[in-house]
Formats: sequence, C-alpha cells, structure tokens
Amino acid sequence: MKRKNMEAEKKELLSRKDEIIKELEILFKTNLKITDWDIPEADDRKAAEVLLEILQEGLEKIRKDVEAGKYDNY
Repeated sequence: MKRKNMEAEKKELLSRKDEIIKELEILFKTNLKITDWDIPEADDRKAAEVLLEILQEGLEKIRKDVEAGKYDNY
C-alpha cells in the first residue's frame, strides 16, 4: 500500500514540476531584485552566487529535516 502511495505522490508532484520550478525561480529573482534595490551598485552576478549558496543551504536543511522524519505526518 505504501508503495502505491509513493507512486501517486510522485505522479502528482511531477504533474506540478514546472510550477514548482517556476516558483523557485520567482523566489530567486525576487530576492535578487531586493538586493539590487538595496544596493544599486551591487555586482548582480556575485549577488546571484551568494543567493544560490543561501538557497542551497536552505534545501540542505529541508533535506535533513525530511531524513529526520519532520514531514512524515505533515
């Protein structure tokens, strides 16, 4: 039964894959734009690289939380 649920969950999430990726891109662009507003002379490429590091750190934290069972009954 659990295996069937995993397939249904994967299918559902994959059906929204483009939307999920677009939301991530919006999050990235919004934060990059805020940095540009706060520091107009900012090096946009450097800001983007730092932002990617921050997002990766966040994803790693979420991955650890998933592995620890934090979202088992979300």
